[in-house]
Amino acid sequence: MATAAIRMAVPEARRKTFFTGTPEIYFPKPIDNSRVVKVEDPRRNREMKQFGTALAILFLLVFTYAWQHFRSIEYGYQIESAKRELNNLTEMNRALRLEDASLRDPERIDVMARRMGLVPPEPGQVIRMDSAQAEGTGAPVMASAVPITLAGQ
Repeated sequence: MATAAIRMAVPEARRKTFFTGTPEIYFPKPIDNSRVVKVEDPRRNREMKQFGTALAILFLLVFTYAWQHFRSIEYGYQIESAKRELNNLTEMNRALRLEDASLRDPERIDVMARRMGLVPPEPGQVIRMDSAQAEGTGAPVMASAVPITLAGQ
């Protein structure tokens, strides 16, 4: 067993001493770019301006499309909300009209009046005003003091 350990250790030692290539050596070199002058190219400047303008126009078009799209979605939500509110109000109006009709029912009013001890009017207790004359002429009606005679007196 000891010989197997020695044999295994020998190839590892050989691998470690084996030369793998040239060593990397760095030499610093000072570079002075203070005398370099950039040459302006008018053709390149014009191309860059055209490219920038085209990019700006493309951005504006995409932004306008997105804005319109999101506004249309928002308007759709507002329309649906208004429809829902209209349906709720229509249903409430229907319920209130039904309640109004049931409260104005003459039979119901008659039953409630009899429970309260009221009786139908006897002949002569009801005095009708001449509303036909006042409404027909369209002129204002003056109040008048006419003595009222009750039946039975």
